[in-house]
Amino acid sequence: MRLPGLLLILSFSLSACATARMHSQDELNSAGLACGLTYGELIQDEEAKKLLILFREAPSPEQRGCVYKWALRNQLKLVVVDSIQFPEQAQ
Repeated sequence: MRLPGLLLILSFSLSACATARMHSQDELNSAGLACGLTYGELIQDEEAKKLLILFREAPSPEQRGCVYKWALRNQLKLVVVDSIQFPEQAQ
């Protein structure tokens, strides 16, 4: 087998072993505060550990960029929820 092919297989094998860890709420709050957010606006899904959820209405581009960089450093994928519409309750 050629060296480039072997390196490619090795890199795929190593990336498959890298799993996301659950960050504590204190870690998420610290990251959020550093990015100009408030407590609880960053959450990590326990079942989909690779997802970092930014839950804030209309986050600024700077806030999104800051959180995105933090997510990348921690091998997470950023999901932004910037608007939620609840169905009107029947009376």
